[in-house]
Formats: sequence, structure tokens, C-alpha cells
Amino acid sequence: MDKKYIIGIIIALVVIVGAYMVVAPGSGSKVTIVGSTSVQPVAEQLATAYMKEHPNVKITVQGGGTAVGIKSAQDGTANIGTASKAISANDSQGLTQYTLGQDGVVAIVSPNNNITGLTKDQLKGIFAGNITNWNQVGGPDAKINVIVREDGSGTRDAFQDIVLGKLANGTKVAFVSSAIVQSSTQAVQQAVSQDPNAIGFCSFADLSNNTKALSINGVSASTSTIADGTYKIQRPFLFLVKGDAKGEVKNFIDWVMGPEGQAILTNAKIIKSTNSTNSTK
Repeated sequence: MDKKYIIGIIIALVVIVGAYMVVAPGSGSKVTIVGSTSVQPVAEQLATAYMKEHPNVKITVQGGGTAVGIKSAQDGTANIGTASKAISANDSQGLTQYTLGQDGVVAIVSPNNNITGLTKDQLKGIFAGNITNWNQVGGPDAKINVIVREDGSGTRDAFQDIVLGKLANGTKVAFVSSAIVQSSTQAVQQAVSQDPNAIGFCSFADLSNNTKALSINGVSASTSTIADGTYKIQRPFLFLVKGDAKGEVKNFIDWVMGPEGQAILTNAKIIKSTNSTNSTK
């Protein structure tokens, strides 16, 4: 057989195999999700369920905080950024937001603490440092140990915005300087559970039996009170995409917003709002 003819056949086969590798269904797609540590657990659940149905898709989920999620979506280093707070107009420029649902932020104490509820003003006083002893809010004579999340945490930002508010000049009221900073929801819960004089905050979705959630202004956080807005300390869980979602990113988000994804979100205590005044865009 002519040598040139054999070489031609080999080249043709290489081209055909290469083309097949590009278009073949088995070639796989990758989606990266980065951001809020509060959103991370449910994002991992969604990703795992989706990959089980779509074995040719690989979805990786990482934390880092809401600020990281926003930046990762903006600069395109992640396909999907996640946020656990309403984001500003400046931060949302160029991004498409998909609301997974509403999440309550709950103030937590040790089960050994006899306090069951606070007013919102009392809660603000504790975290701003104006109330420093539990006996000032009906508890024992003991110093209050305040535990907060790190800068960049969406849970921290949401709690600070809603509970502490702003000064007359528009700057945010600061957390008490003696507050102990923890870098994750799990670290906050562990620290609070081990200290009967501690108080912290965490996502309602992540609430564990090791800590006790306090009612605020007589309203306890629950699926119904978060949905109807009567529990006021709440924030949205968001997926953020630069521009319009396309390809496998769009397929995944469409699935999340469909019945299978919504069932997972409901089971994870991410709550669909029934109150039109909630920010759920």
C-alpha cells in the first residue's frame, strides 16, 4: 500500500477522533460554585443530586464568604458566585441574580442559658457593646461573651445591617470590639455551645441541637414566620452569574429552580417567601 495513502488515512482518523472527543456527550462539563459558607451546604446538596442525574457534569463547590462569591462571579473565576445577603447596586452590576429563597439569621445561646428571648433593641445593645451583663436582660450576673463572624461573611453583614443598623452619618454601627471572631458557622455554633455565657448568630438553615435560638420581639424563627416576614432578621440566598447563564450553568440553575431543586431547598430550610415586601429578586 502506498506510504502517502497510509499517512492520509492516519491523519483522517486523528481528525475524526478529535472531533468526536469535542462533541461527544461523554466529554463532560464543569461548573464551579464559590462564595457564602452559609449557602455552601445546600449548594453541595444541589450539586450532588444534579451530578447523580447528569454523570457527565462535574460541579465543584467552595466557600470563602459572600464577598468572595461576588468577586468570583464578577471576574469570571467561578461560573456561579453565592451570596447570603442582599447585594448593593454597585456590587450587582453585570450580574444576574437567582434567589434560592429566604433564610433567617438567628441569635443563639447555649442550652444552659436560661434566656429564651430578647427584644431587637436588647440584641443590638449586646452586639454593639452597650449591654455587657446577662443580668441586664433578665439573666444571671455574668459577663456576656459576644461571638461574631469574620469580615466578608454574608451572615455577619446581614445581621449588622438588620440588627445594628447605621449611625446618623450613615456609617454602620460596629460590633463590640471585644467580640470573638469565628471564620465559619460551625465554629460559631461550637464556641456558643461550649460557653453558657456566650451569644452568637447563625443561619436558620444551619441551626443545630447544640445551641438554642432566641425569639426576637416575641417571634421565633420558623418556616412560616420567615416566609410571611413576621420574623424580621432574614436575608436571601443568591446564585450570581456574570451576564446571562449559558450552557451547563443555565441547565443547572433551571434544574435548581425546578421541582427537584426546590424540594432540596425546602428540605434544607431555605424558604420561599410568601411576603411580597421581601427582597427576592
